[in-house]
Amino acid sequence: MGNGTEIGRVRGLGSAKHGSKHWIDQRLTALGNLLLTAWLVISLLMLPNFQHETVAAWMAQPSVAVPLILMLVSIFWHVKLGLQVFIEDYFHDEGNKLAMLTLLNFYVIGAAAFGIFMVAKHAFAGVPA
Repeated sequence: MGNGTEIGRVRGLGSAKHGSKHWIDQRLTALGNLLLTAWLVISLLMLPNFQHETVAAWMAQPSVAVPLILMLVSIFWHVKLGLQVFIEDYFHDEGNKLAMLTLLNFYVIGAAAFGIFMVAKHAFAGVPA
């Protein structure tokens, strides 16, 4: 195995060993998003109406709040994975790349936390009087 040619320098190095986990995580979150979003649409269509009181009573059920929170986590994790690949592929300056990845992480965590808080607020507050 020589060092003189390009193939000689890369032969035996293998993969970076992290791309396949990222790819699998993206596919699993996509599947979770598909199932949980289908559940959400079907559940909403089964409601008698979309009045605030009806939807609030529906969201106050633990069997609804937990899947909603899981859906938020799955969706925002999927967004993070997809945009991370985009940033890593198209931002070539390491400073800009780090700034964008940091901004992405803050956005995803903040937006997911806000959504989870809103679901929990409705779940714990119960039906409005």
